[in-house]
Amino acid sequence: MALKQTQNLKLAQKLLPQQILLMKLLQLPTLALEERIKEELEANPALEEDVETTQEEENYEEVDVNNEDQFDENGDLKENDENISTNDVEMEDYMDDEELDSYKYEVSNKGADDETREFVVVEGPGFQELLEQQLGLRAISETEYIIGTYLIGCIDEDGYIRRELDLIVDDLAFNYNLNCTLKDVENVLKIIQSLDPSGVGARNLQECLIIQLNRKNEKTKEISQAIEIIKEHMEEFSRKHYDKIMKRLNISEEELKDIINVIKHLNPRPGNFDSKENQSSEVIPDFIVSVNDGKPELSINGRNLPDLKISKDYIEMLKEYSKSKNKDAKEATGFIKNKIENAEWFIEALQQRYATMTLCMNCILELQSDYFITGDESKIKPMVLKDIASRVNLDLSTVSRVANSKYVQTPYGTFLLKTFFSESMSTDSGEEVSSREIKKILKDFIDAEDKKNPFTDEELCAELTKKGYNIARRTVAKYREMMDIPVGRMRKEV
Repeated sequence: MALKQTQNLKLAQKLLPQQILLMKLLQLPTLALEERIKEELEANPALEEDVETTQEEENYEEVDVNNEDQFDENGDLKENDENISTNDVEMEDYMDDEELDSYKYEVSNKGADDETREFVVVEGPGFQELLEQQLGLRAISETEYIIGTYLIGCIDEDGYIRRELDLIVDDLAFNYNLNCTLKDVENVLKIIQSLDPSGVGARNLQECLIIQLNRKNEKTKEISQAIEIIKEHMEEFSRKHYDKIMKRLNISEEELKDIINVIKHLNPRPGNFDSKENQSSEVIPDFIVSVNDGKPELSINGRNLPDLKISKDYIEMLKEYSKSKNKDAKEATGFIKNKIENAEWFIEALQQRYATMTLCMNCILELQSDYFITGDESKIKPMVLKDIASRVNLDLSTVSRVANSKYVQTPYGTFLLKTFFSESMSTDSGEEVSSREIKKILKDFIDAEDKKNPFTDEELCAELTKKGYNIARRTVAKYREMMDIPVGRMRKEV
């Protein structure tokens, strides 16, 4: 086979490292960006926090205005060579003019009104530790305690033990060389199920509810009937076939209401109480929109993001090493310059992230100004990512990264930025409306429905058609599921 040499033209698109870094930073929300900056500060010694900016502001405030020697004839503060900031470092020896632009090696992540807040988090014993403490107070043998602690370790975040007990017997024999029977594990499980919170250690929802009902101090008629319903008619109850339950128990609708009220006050997820009480549900907004004099105004949340700059020590080191012709000095020069370049790229990427986010959010603010001024959801206009991308002349993927996982704080609440994006639909009159407006109307229908006879998806579709919204039943079902609203049968009440 003869060898041939040919020439081919080929187009290829490659992203520079700086572009990749920008894309990664752009998709990070505020909390994740804080962690990313901390990681970069630890990994790159040429990058450091600019703490001198704050000190200079404090020194400026301490100027003695009564000392006339400090001021010139125009009333301005005189320049003193000894007070000139050491940040003004000459870098011409190893950087060209383009690299010397200050915006490339300094970044301020705080606005004038940003506050730095520190929170003290105090952690108490965890959910499983609390159960082990309760178990240790019981008069049980050492073997029972070992079985009990293993069972507690099998409890999931909802408070259930979903692992089969015969498999737990095998686990105890293999891991602890403990020979016990299924009966032994069942006996210890009853002890676990007597601990607080009530219902913990159950193997399913039915057992969880029965445990809680049996631990009620007052054994009223409603509680006894509730136990019977959960034991014997759990499937009918979960499917809300109330007519069958009333017929089998020979009870009236009012009596069933009282029984259901008892069951509703039980906790189906006893293991979830700890996370609800101790975990913070605070959402950190990335954008803050305020309305002043009837005009929406935007600010980017700087929160606790530090101001960054290139390390002065590394700049001096580079100047010194660059003068030497020693081989080791050349290697050190390459290493230091690489770290400085990486720090420049990181600072520049942060600045571009800020500029891109501001550009995109201002465009959203302009398109949805009616909503941000009034707070009326019906005034949200149809808007997709492509609309923003075409207006700001950015790639669709870039706008998607800006919108992804970001929150915006408004006078009407804090929302995911993506909730303001919606597809457009046409009414009978040809008017363009957003899918979010249709969702709101759909929710209003469901909130106002007769709970004894809730709307089916077909009936909801018919109601929307009456209002001029031509929408298919499957679309109604999709919107209902997006709003976490169950089907009509599951919304039924007595």
